Amino acid sequence: MTGASRSERPVDSGPSTLLDLHREGRLVREYPAVRRLLVDASDAELARAGQLLARLDPDEVVAEHPAVPVVTVAVTGHGTLAPLLPPLTVELARHGLLLRPHLADFDAYVFDLADPGGELYRADLGLCVLDPMVVFDEVPVPWGPEDVERVARERIGTLAGLVARFAESARGTLVLNTLPLPRRFTAQLVDHRSRARLGAVWREANARLLRLAEEHERVVVLDLDPLVGEGVPVVEPRLSQYTRTHLSPALLAAYAREIGHLARHRAGQGKKALVLDLDGTLWGGILGEDGPDGIEIGAGGTHRGGAHHAFQRVVGQLAAQGVLLAAVSKNDPEPVGEVLRGHPGMFLRKDDFVRVVANWRPKHDNLAELAEALNLGVDSFVFVDDSPYECGLVRHELPGVGVVPVNGEPALHIEALLRDGWFDAPELTREDVTRVAQYRDELVRKDFLDGFDSLDEYLRQLRVEVHLVEAGPAEVARLSQLTLRTNQFNQTTLRLGLAEVSALLDDPAARVLAVRAADRFGDNGVVGAVFTHRHGDTVHIDNFLLSCRVFSRGIEQTALCAVLRHARAHGARAVRANYRATPKNTKVKDFYPRNGFAAVTDDDTTAAYRNDGTTLTYEHGLRVLPLPPAHVHFTEIPGDDGS
Repeated sequence: MTGASRSERPVDSGPSTLLDLHREGRLVREYPAVRRLLVDASDAELARAGQLLARLDPDEVVAEHPAVPVVTVAVTGHGTLAPLLPPLTVELARHGLLLRPHLADFDAYVFDLADPGGELYRADLGLCVLDPMVVFDEVPVPWGPEDVERVARERIGTLAGLVARFAESARGTLVLNTLPLPRRFTAQLVDHRSRARLGAVWREANARLLRLAEEHERVVVLDLDPLVGEGVPVVEPRLSQYTRTHLSPALLAAYAREIGHLARHRAGQGKKALVLDLDGTLWGGILGEDGPDGIEIGAGGTHRGGAHHAFQRVVGQLAAQGVLLAAVSKNDPEPVGEVLRGHPGMFLRKDDFVRVVANWRPKHDNLAELAEALNLGVDSFVFVDDSPYECGLVRHELPGVGVVPVNGEPALHIEALLRDGWFDAPELTREDVTRVAQYRDELVRKDFLDGFDSLDEYLRQLRVEVHLVEAGPAEVARLSQLTLRTNQFNQTTLRLGLAEVSALLDDPAARVLAVRAADRFGDNGVVGAVFTHRHGDTVHIDNFLLSCRVFSRGIEQTALCAVLRHARAHGARAVRANYRATPKNTKVKDFYPRNGFAAVTDDDTTAAYRNDGTTLTYEHGLRVLPLPPAHVHFTEIPGDDGS
């Protein structure tokens, strides 16, 4: 068989447009469709869509669609920032999120950062948008680099103190940004030595800003230099002069896109796996027609082959940071295996992929089966293909998959892949670096399972070990990551940033347990977490979550048994736990009832969650405790006596 035709037409995404919905008064009612309608929208189309969506009342949308994730964003800064709200609204909508904004008064950032009772402290994301006039509004005339240095030092010193105060008591994440330097300031210095000095002073100020992210877990600093370096103008002179909007509309739109990536991760919608087409994507040409020697790939070959090789290097860089790689191709498996094993022009090799699927079945079916094999949701996938037909079909059949269409120009593949920050995360963990090996081991476990006639015998031979440890600073990044990325076994979907986890470790009423697991195939690392607090004689499980790759091995029952044993041993009368239903965690809806918990009708202790939904409360009376599965070897939590 030969490769699929490139002339196949993409699947239609639907007849309605955003403007149609607006004109017909259906935009609120059809808000969940907005995400689909914004697919592949141009920058100009996104700008127009933002103007429409920013007019919506978030409360009306929530009333119509309680399950839509809401992100509260407070915006403050030095200049006029109302123009940021439309691009911010549309960027969140692109990811299926709803913006609930709060816009501060003009030049109110010092006051807002100093006000613990203000909106900035209560928001999920607080944006303190900085512009060059933060410094230059205070520089006298005439001025030189030393004046800029003095003002910048004073301004950033003040800002650093305010940020430290914010980090101590705010509930969300504060986003700062570096200060771009427009040419109109450097050009005012007529000698090149002074210009060089100004550049050094400015970069030192930005370096100090960037280091605030290293000093405070609640702080993210966006570096605007890469955006400006790609040609985004810093300022639109008329808007700056007449309205005091000191960052251009294009730069505000680019800034909003970065915030959209951050909000998506914060809402637990980050991606985990990159699934690549081969022909026309990972290499040039069609393997079935051109043969292994005829495809275009290799840094030393054609220009196009070099572009494909450069793309593979970027993919390899992502994989080295924990992104799972897979390939799904309409090809025969033998020649694909030959190329991946030994083609001299390939940067990626077969061992870089957790799974390579080469057949002639529909790609969306292959993606669904791959998700099942990896025990991941398909909404954890990003799919890259050069066929508009395949991209359209996957979007239609698997709307949760992030689809990246690439065209016939391989030099643009890198930009297309990186544009949406699919795999952005606040911090890398040990588990990120070892994730590919862990998932490859997981596939080996599945093959191992196929050799047994019963699941019980498989589990006995797997030799599962579970360790529960009191979490410490070394586990903070991983535990935060689990709350942000785990959706299937996540009892409440309560998302916690680094600082929020750290605060729980310091709270004497709280208890945070890290769940570690291992088996005959190796160490799985930290695979779960249990967050509890004690109120009187009742222990409350605020959240219980487990990585999807270790489901159904008895780990979850073992951890729960340990929590119950610990509670009874330390004088508790009961343990209460919440389950908040979401479309993704239905697999665990009966977890607590199956383990001896009974539903309770009063909700006086039920936590308040940022996203609306159905929350059920269960209670265990601790009279008869469940036993951990016999096949699991469990290490007691230090301090537990098991009585």
